[in-house]
Amino acid sequence: MLALRLARGSHPLVLMRRLLVAAASAGVGFLLLCTLGYASGHPAHSAGSVLRLLWCFVPLAATVQFAVAVARTDPSTRPRAGLSAVGLGPVRLSVLAAVSTAVSCTLGSMVALLFFLHLRGDLSGLPFDGAAAGLLGAGAPLPLAAAVVLLTLVPAAAATASALALRTRPVRAADAPEDTEDLVPEERIPAPAAPPAGLPWGVALAAAGLAVEAYANRGAPGSPFPLPGKLDSTPAWVLVGWTLTAIGLATAGPGLTYLCGRLLQTMRPGAVRLLAGRVLMDEAHRIGRPLGVVCAVLSAVVAVFALHGTGPRPFGPLTALGAVLVIGCTTATLLTSALEAKQARAETARALLRLGAPASALRTATALRAAVLLLVFAPLTWAIAELAALPLTA
Repeated sequence: MLALRLARGSHPLVLMRRLLVAAASAGVGFLLLCTLGYASGHPAHSAGSVLRLLWCFVPLAATVQFAVAVARTDPSTRPRAGLSAVGLGPVRLSVLAAVSTAVSCTLGSMVALLFFLHLRGDLSGLPFDGAAAGLLGAGAPLPLAAAVVLLTLVPAAAATASALALRTRPVRAADAPEDTEDLVPEERIPAPAAPPAGLPWGVALAAAGLAVEAYANRGAPGSPFPLPGKLDSTPAWVLVGWTLTAIGLATAGPGLTYLCGRLLQTMRPGAVRLLAGRVLMDEAHRIGRPLGVVCAVLSAVVAVFALHGTGPRPFGPLTALGAVLVIGCTTATLLTSALEAKQARAETARALLRLGAPASALRTATALRAAVLLLVFAPLTWAIAELAALPLTA
């Protein structure tokens, strides 16, 4: 009940982010139900059904990542002074975030079930009744228990991940007890974060993923692998290789972001470059991982266009839905993480303004951070895409 009351009284932007989580959950739930419908209608194609299910875990992981990012920026789950006295400590707040996330994702799963049954022809009285009956396996009965299990995957995974992420979240300077307001600004600014240690492991995982993708297509020289037009035509090892590459880039992202901050502070930097570089170093752990995931997704998109050129592409409706979910959720996660980073440094920005720093300097520092990230991650995305497509087009 407390989670529902907090949701009802939330800011419109917070409600919009929760609705986006519900929409992403609905999309993933629909893909999972489509996989179940295909398996029910084609019992002899068990390998294709399993591969369809494996492909569904890519948008599922992107949706869970987005749900966690939204939970971290939710003001109702932010630690505040005095909340522990009324029984809302870090553990209770993490449970509250998990419940709120589960409610949003469950709403999306219910919408996916209604939409699936409607397009399948099991519900009547609305436009487009049974419009996709053949695609969704309307001729075979739908196992109820399996449908329930698949629809609970996203709410359970998102709620668990949100609870774990918020339970280990550090208290921000702006959320510290009130008695710290008497401190001078220099005593409230946090110390520089330690450099991330996952860069070598990330590079190794990304290289291993590229090698697996090349190995998966070694038997068909000159013939690029087909895209999953219906989520079942791409070799499973291609999915494994891309997953390893994505994990490697996500692991290396914080280290690369930290190096971007160091790059900004080289060669006799001024105050603006020092500020921009220090902020990037402090935020490397927060925005580096979403940056790495976006880099992996965009490199996959570039590789697809490099493989198929301007010719026809075997995009099916389910592939299009999955691609929209993955690209949309990863991009929204990056933007939400950037918003969280802005909230985390709000107290530092106010302290700098009180000390006489011009607002234009803060805006210039923000532009410098965006420019150096683009300068580093854009060529990396292109290089990963070319390396992934090279053995397939040689």
